[in-house]
Amino acid sequence: MIDLHTHSRASDGTDDPAQVLEAAAAAGVRVVALTDHDTTAGWRQAAEAVGRTGVALVRGTEISTRARTADGGVSVHLLSYLHDPDDPALRAEWDRTRTSRMDRARRMVDLLAQDYPLTWDDVVEQTGDEATVGRPHLADALVVAGVVASRDEAFATMLHAGSRYYVGHYAPDVAGAVRAVVAAGGVPVMAHPGAGKRGRIVDDETIAALADAGLAGLEVDHRDHDAPTRDRLRALARDLGLLVTGSSDYHGTGKLNRIGEHTTAPEVLEEIEARGTLGVVRP
Repeated sequence: MIDLHTHSRASDGTDDPAQVLEAAAAAGVRVVALTDHDTTAGWRQAAEAVGRTGVALVRGTEISTRARTADGGVSVHLLSYLHDPDDPALRAEWDRTRTSRMDRARRMVDLLAQDYPLTWDDVVEQTGDEATVGRPHLADALVVAGVVASRDEAFATMLHAGSRYYVGHYAPDVAGAVRAVVAAGGVPVMAHPGAGKRGRIVDDETIAALADAGLAGLEVDHRDHDAPTRDRLRALARDLGLLVTGSSDYHGTGKLNRIGEHTTAPEVLEEIEARGTLGVVRP
């Protein structure tokens, strides 16, 4: 079992990086990718847990990007696997994105505090030591305050993009991010490209253009995709010569997603490793 999309407390998961590998081992997953948002901060701790857990580690990052459109743009999450963590172009973009996310979070807390018992300190208490504060941490603080029952409720209401409390943040152009990942020796795969319940999604023509820019694959098997969406994306990947991955998008207790609930074929991982500048960390 190979799960190529998980998160730890280095971004918006609830497990420490080593605990992600422990959860994978308990679920029978033999290879897991740690793909925290716009950071590689969890890589070292996760790698140190490989020998103890027997779970191989694919080092990755989920990059927040935007596809530009005439009416503003569409959010696109890009999974980058096995890239050089010290690449200056990627690091510069992540630094800019994290700074923007922090500013956005403070502004959202100020807005929420007008109507709910929420302070900045409440939110920081829900955040990992090296993690950038994001909406999931606001959601967790709202749960602790008794305002909502779960992260899902918070995101469906006051943290939704249509809410009056919502504030946007900087995200690089997705085509530029794809090229930057490739230049850094990484393998770019679009995360949950058909997840329409999260908001607007890019069209097939945009995905085709990204394939021309170097996109390597699509995350097809994901709980946010129904069966017709998976069939459509699988056919699109075949037509464009893209890899097909499957993943849980595990966040610990932060989401209902169960580690290993969707997986990737071994031959796909072999191709990802062949293309990446880093190797898979194995027991």
